[in-house]
Amino acid sequence: QVQVVESGGGLVQPGGSLRLSCAASERSGSLFGFHIMDWYRQAPGEQREFVARITYHGNTNYADSVKGRFTVSRGSADKRVYLQMNSLKPEDTATYYCKRVFFDKTLWGQGTQVTVSS
Repeated sequence: QVQVVESGGGLVQPGGSLRLSCAASERSGSLFGFHIMDWYRQAPGEQREFVARITYHGNTNYADSVKGRFTVSRGSADKRVYLQMNSLKPEDTATYYCKRVFFDKTLWGQGTQVTVSS
């Protein structure tokens, strides 16, 4: 069964950086592709919001709140997707989720916590 797994979250000081990783995999460790991979985030008491997108063809787009600070990319040798987050702010604190779209199937990961605090 394919599942989406995020990793790389943690505690970082304001102005710092983190790189999140996301992949669709099964228990054997095999990775699966995607047509679209989105990053979302949800802070406590807030609605889940879109952060960034990358398509199979490498097209990207970003929420205005993260433009110029976050970069979404895909690995050249594997099917992982990365979210490089620079110049982090306390308001970036949230659980970050990956959403895989493949044909008509949508699959969410369990999320990884990012906390930006001094």
